[in-house]
Amino acid sequence: MHVEDKLKELNLELPPVADPAGLYEYTRRVGNLVYVSGQTPDINSVLQVKGVVGKDLSVEEAKSAAKLAALNVLSVLKRELGDLDRVKQFVHVTGFVRCTDDFEEHPKVINGASELFRELYGQAGVGTRIALGTNALPEGSPIEITAIVEVKD
Repeated sequence: MHVEDKLKELNLELPPVADPAGLYEYTRRVGNLVYVSGQTPDINSVLQVKGVVGKDLSVEEAKSAAKLAALNVLSVLKRELGDLDRVKQFVHVTGFVRCTDDFEEHPKVINGASELFRELYGQAGVGTRIALGTNALPEGSPIEITAIVEVKD
């Protein structure tokens, strides 16, 4: 089944891709790798979730925000590749969680993104990963996700 058909089956829609908010490109292709710039849980450049995990947001709310950020990763990949079926595998995912100093469940939050990638691509959606806590992210976002994917020519 095609990736976009799986998204429809899951009742998920790819958010539109807006212009970058700074001086950067959403994607950069180097050989058969595509590097995706950090994506937040926004739609049309409007954050859908703001706050600090462990204070304003629960793990489940933050996990949902990570899933939306992952959909934005897929949106910019589709813009770059034209077809999400050209993704061969996820090589690496980095997830940032804006959280309290004592928060320790970063991996559970970033699972919101990783679980979506696995659901769409199977084991090829599971790459290496790092989940980090931070005190601030752009515009008060609770999550930011980056990815490196290998693509089929």
